[in-house]
Amino acid sequence: MKKWIVIIVVVGLFGWALYDLLYEPEDTAEEEAGDTVMTAEGPDGQEDATSFEKGQEAPEFTLQTLGGEEVSLSDYRGTPVIINFWATWCPPCRAEMPDMEEMYQEEEELEILAVNMTETESTRNEVGQFVGEFGLSFLVLLDENSDVSGMYEVGPVPTSVFVDREGHVQSVILGAMNKDLMEQKLDEME
Repeated sequence: MKKWIVIIVVVGLFGWALYDLLYEPEDTAEEEAGDTVMTAEGPDGQEDATSFEKGQEAPEFTLQTLGGEEVSLSDYRGTPVIINFWATWCPPCRAEMPDMEEMYQEEEELEILAVNMTETESTRNEVGQFVGEFGLSFLVLLDENSDVSGMYEVGPVPTSVFVDREGHVQSVILGAMNKDLMEQKLDEME
């Protein structure tokens, strides 16, 4: 009797896996409504769902720079913005910073808001040392209570959000970016 139950369960699981593999819905309710569902792109083309819809207004925030100046996302309306969530202890964050600095130097019409997840750092001094080590000239903002990273539902770091001139989210990238990917995403926003 137990043998038959195990066989039925295994056959049922196999059938379910096969159905799940072969079945592709023709239309989802979101596609029928005309909404664009956005996915975050990760390494090797992996995609993860994000709560942002392409064209959705980017959530407003105000944070302080290392020097204590308050900066808001809306200060940069009219300019394409990359909001980059990062931490000093994150190897992929370290890897992308030279390309990000090079991109910032070359693109006159680009603002980078590097939001440091300060709550995850051992000390605030580490952030300043990191900025000096990499010679970063773009704005580094301190998310001391993880309010903004929570608002943007940041999971893995680095995570970058591309915001167009009108303040709308155009794409979300999970993981380190190289200069080519940054240029591609900026070109797609034009």
